[in-house]
Amino acid sequence: MAKNVLAVIDMQNDFIDGALGTKEAEAIVGNVAACIRNFDGEVICTRDTHYEGYLSTQEGKKLPVTHCIKDTEGWQIREQVSVACAGKAKIFDKPTFGSVELAEYLKQMPDLESVTVIGLCTDICVISNALVIKAFLPEVTVRVNADCCAGVTPQSHQNALEAMKMCQVEVVGGT
Repeated sequence: MAKNVLAVIDMQNDFIDGALGTKEAEAIVGNVAACIRNFDGEVICTRDTHYEGYLSTQEGKKLPVTHCIKDTEGWQIREQVSVACAGKAKIFDKPTFGSVELAEYLKQMPDLESVTVIGLCTDICVISNALVIKAFLPEVTVRVNADCCAGVTPQSHQNALEAMKMCQVEVVGGT
């Protein structure tokens, strides 16, 4: 039987209304929770995970905003999303934008037919994970649901969607 996976990327408090939050991120929380509840397949979440000393890392020097420090409120997955995932989602903590561990996990799945990617931020971690998955699994359908994603800005969100289309990631929604 073919398998479908929903990859929920970084739906964490710091990206919604915390240190790096946006009104666009706040606006998709309900869509994401509904998508999880209605998804027929395996659900996997990622969690951006940093530690004390983040500002001295390469990412911290280029994005000098402390965020998603392990075990803080900002690191937690938004409660509405967490409740939707309850008991049915595997979580991968990732120290950088794309998760090789997630892609390796997916690559081991027999009969994987599709991976739908949703979450935050379209222009950083969503695009990174979609492209890593596509690189590991070039014959698997990788799609992004634009109605369940938000970028740093509306323009960068749109730019990322267009870039993913060029890389043969199917973009749905976003009317």
